Amino acid sequence: MGDGERHIGVLPVISILIVEDDAPLSNGIVLTLKEPERRFEQCFDIASAKALLNAPRAAFDLIILDVNLPDGSGLDFCRWLRETRDVPVLFLTANDTEMDMVAGLETGGDDYVTKPFSLAVLRARVAALLRRGKTRPAQPEATVARIGPFRFDFGRMVFEKNNAAVELSKTEQKLLSLLVQNKGKTLRRETLSEGVWRDGTEYVDENALSVAIRRLRGKLEDDPSNPEYIRTVFGVGYVWAVKTDE
Repeated sequence: MGDGERHIGVLPVISILIVEDDAPLSNGIVLTLKEPERRFEQCFDIASAKALLNAPRAAFDLIILDVNLPDGSGLDFCRWLRETRDVPVLFLTANDTEMDMVAGLETGGDDYVTKPFSLAVLRARVAALLRRGKTRPAQPEATVARIGPFRFDFGRMVFEKNNAAVELSKTEQKLLSLLVQNKGKTLRRETLSEGVWRDGTEYVDENALSVAIRRLRGKLEDDPSNPEYIRTVFGVGYVWAVKTDE
């Protein structure tokens, strides 16, 4: 790592970490993405990536992360990363099923590219993630919402139903926050996708939101097939329904 200097001339330095055990592929990614203001670090396993990130003044604008690494799962590494950092993460993987994609997004990933991939597509997605990193909206003010049997503490990310803890993934937390803070207002699918996946709807499978809604209902609703709170507005999106006794 350098001495923390963030500018070369008038160009801001953009630091990208690549965690990929296939050395030729990693080198190819560097060549594909290389621009004067971009600086790259390459790690070939989780251990070296963690050591690099734990170094003083370690800071990256983007992490390109393989899912299958020789000393563990990139998904677990992303969970560890999300405990302290909000850097954008682009997953690279040979797994292209819907559930694999959703798993990557729910661990905190921002985008998901399956191998083999087009280098032009990779460049476009990296550029989009870097733009989003610069314009990421401020998080909503922390609040505690008490609704029927629920208590949602969005400040501490603690959620309860009938005084029992409810464990939610990062994706489910973001989705719930958007719905509850707009209680009674129908939110379009595009609006929810943009809020949950940082305006990356052009790169998120259209089924990802439906899967996330289904999982959230399964954890909160008494009868997920006949939801009381997270209602579908057909052809539009979803709404957290307002009860007359609230």
